Amino acid sequence: MKRRLALWAARTTAADRLARGSGIVWRHRADALAAWVRAGRRDDLTGWRAALGPIARLVLLGVLAYVVWAVVRALPWLMWLVTGWWIRAAWKAGKTTPAEATEEASAAPSVDAVQALLLEAMGDADAVHLSTVLAYLQGKGHGVGWKVGDLRARLEALGIPVQLKVKAPGSKSPTRGVRRVDLPPSPAAAEETPTTPSTAA
Repeated sequence: MKRRLALWAARTTAADRLARGSGIVWRHRADALAAWVRAGRRDDLTGWRAALGPIARLVLLGVLAYVVWAVVRALPWLMWLVTGWWIRAAWKAGKTTPAEATEEASAAPSVDAVQALLLEAMGDADAVHLSTVLAYLQGKGHGVGWKVGDLRARLEALGIPVQLKVKAPGSKSPTRGVRRVDLPPSPAAAEETPTTPSTAA
């Protein structure tokens, strides 16, 4: 049993590293291409003429993407090389040093803090959609760049139940969300609740 748990933990750690590294590689490549396209703009021109450089570079990227697609379609085995390169780059980029791991752990919010934010986003309702929670968090400067799937993964990692279909005010169709009944009351609410002395004789 312990061996199975150790193997499962190792697989989970490897999957997390690959997922984290894939996101890093994708962002780096996307940022580099975006910077290259922006660099094509000429400051000595104005109007549409100044945008000819970025447009030409976008067209060139489109042509290159089509060429790569055509080559891979003609030679499918090249996908194994591309996949191997991506996995290697993601594995390398996803590595965290002990200092980074400690910093991430210390920066991670506690379960109580996350539950308090969920209750704030929920307001007086009995449930709240994850999309609403994400917008609420990003309005406070948290979770910038996150998607609903990122929020869901973090909530489930903290042991906070996420329901598949939840009805919330202001929405016609149910979707993934969090219910009040699945969350303990916030510490502040518990402190504000008056205690009634027993009148039993």
